[in-house]
Amino acid sequence: MNKLIQIAILLLFFFQCNAFAKERTKTGKGGAAINMNGTLGTYGSPPRLENGRVDLYRLISELKDIHANTYHWLIYENLNDWDDLKKFLPLARKAKIKVWACLVPPTESKPIAKYSSEPFCLDYQRWATELATLSLVEPNLIVWSIDDFVHNLKFYTPEYVEKLVRTARAINPKLAFIPCCYFTQSTPLFAKNYGHLLDGILFPYRAESVKANLQDATQVENEIAIMREIFGIPHFPVILDIYASPHSRLGASTPEYVKEVLIAGLKSADGVLIFRHQDPVKSPAKYQIIKEGFKHKKRYAALHREIKAIDAKPVKYNATPVMPERID
Repeated sequence: MNKLIQIAILLLFFFQCNAFAKERTKTGKGGAAINMNGTLGTYGSPPRLENGRVDLYRLISELKDIHANTYHWLIYENLNDWDDLKKFLPLARKAKIKVWACLVPPTESKPIAKYSSEPFCLDYQRWATELATLSLVEPNLIVWSIDDFVHNLKFYTPEYVEKLVRTARAINPKLAFIPCCYFTQSTPLFAKNYGHLLDGILFPYRAESVKANLQDATQVENEIAIMREIFGIPHFPVILDIYASPHSRLGASTPEYVKEVLIAGLKSADGVLIFRHQDPVKSPAKYQIIKEGFKHKKRYAALHREIKAIDAKPVKYNATPVMPERID
């Protein structure tokens, strides 16, 4: 009897996966038919008021100044971030800015960390419901994401993620699920188990095909091409995440590095997000580079094509596993 039950469960899982695959084949994506091409924005670190609340009007002003069309809102580090997101969305909509909402995983939540994504913390089923419901009211909320997703797969099993995705899509099928996925952990096996559940990936670039670092900007196109090949899904969005702020282990990046990765990303990725919103006073060089890059994205993409024609050196995919690490 137990064997029959196990077989039945396996068959059910197979047919569910097949249903997702058919849905993706019809739309070219997952359940969310959202065009991510041309995404330009920043992530987290919004300007804050003295009371800790997000300075919404200053954030909108800075996003418009750098020619961003997207902001990736991190629900973290402040008990009011969820409430502030609700206030930010109508302002962003008027400014024609699309919004992503990011949750932190168990490895970045209490009791391991000081903060969690409040108020629902690790209740991702509730988050899926609340975010999808909010996106019906504010349609410029187009994506929900989970940070360091691939470092928490024991928690985010395929079965559990499918429940989350189905919950959100049942409420709003246009809300896309695009989690954070690193190069080394994005293996063919990961793509097989999770690809049909994702509407794209947020890809933090660290030149991991050679050796993880924030100095080598030469592997951007190659690694994006490898990621697309691994997932093997038509029109599968790869959004490049660029480290303008320091990484806990790899250290800080230089303005020149940010410029080089940005130019390559504008050419090869479906969109570009900057890892942490840059303060125009504290980080003026990187702020200006991002501003010029977003403004002249077509010119920079053309320039990069000329550079690539002179020197193109592809690197083979290295599937050697590495120990999990946090993005910040």
